[in-house]
Amino acid sequence: MKAHESTISYGHDLLATNLEFKEKTRGLIPRGLTLAAVILIVLMLGVIMFNVIIGGIGIISWEFVSHPPEQGMEEGGVFPAIFGTVALVILMVIAVVPIGVLTAIYLHEYTSPTSKITRLIRVAIANLAGVPSIVFGLFGLGFFIAFIGGGLDWLFYSSEGPVWGQPAIIWAALTLALLTLPVVIVSTEEALRTIPRELIEASYALGGTKLQTIIRIIIPQALPGILTGSILAVSRGAGEVAPIMFTGAAYYLPYLPSKLNDQFMELGYHIYVMATQSPNIEATKPILYGTVLVLLVLTFLLNFVAIYIRSSMRKKRAA
Repeated sequence: MKAHESTISYGHDLLATNLEFKEKTRGLIPRGLTLAAVILIVLMLGVIMFNVIIGGIGIISWEFVSHPPEQGMEEGGVFPAIFGTVALVILMVIAVVPIGVLTAIYLHEYTSPTSKITRLIRVAIANLAGVPSIVFGLFGLGFFIAFIGGGLDWLFYSSEGPVWGQPAIIWAALTLALLTLPVVIVSTEEALRTIPRELIEASYALGGTKLQTIIRIIIPQALPGILTGSILAVSRGAGEVAPIMFTGAAYYLPYLPSKLNDQFMELGYHIYVMATQSPNIEATKPILYGTVLVLLVLTFLLNFVAIYIRSSMRKKRAA
């Protein structure tokens, strides 16, 4: 009898051990695959960064970042491209953030999730996010430059040459704003969903109107998420080339853009031109790598500033 009971106990222990081993194995495989994917991505990023740094660190100097390029693009610096990139990103953020935030607030606070209009808007946002960037460039050329800019010239500058109906930094910024609009809308909506409903209901209970609640409760609470969308928009917009090729970027300019209808140089387009149009690739390769390094550092700096502002606001809100 005792031998039989010990056999049963041993069987139960063996079964429990097998089940525990299966549970550990079942969780180990997904964790291993995830870890392998992360390591692969980090290694790829490390190889790219190492290659860029090794190729471009030798040419980085104060003269390189503070002087304009020479006509042959084989000497000089990239300051006009740096200035144009920063100006382009700032104009893009000014254009895209208000529209994206207002759209997200409208979808979250004013419409029903089951209404046809809401579904239509969400389908449009999803389709907008999937459109290739080159299509945005052609759209900007046809709509912003030919239609809006040409219409302004026909109304106000008919006796002069093209003033607004030509490639310009304002049209490039608006094209990039349209490109990054889905990112801002989605990130703002996610931030709005995290706001405790009790805060909103308390505002209504104290007599606050819908508009007052949005301005004083919803937007301040969602501000970190809005800044997250702005960071993602900056990261994507600073590196896009296809949309600005047709709408404002120039191969070489000896001056900085001072008006909204001026053309401009941009780091991404500068890299594209040197990599594809230079008559002497070997002579321009150090400048090419240096420009890529400057673009990466500039993008990191813009993101760092936005992240710092977001972190400061989160600390103030927590306090």
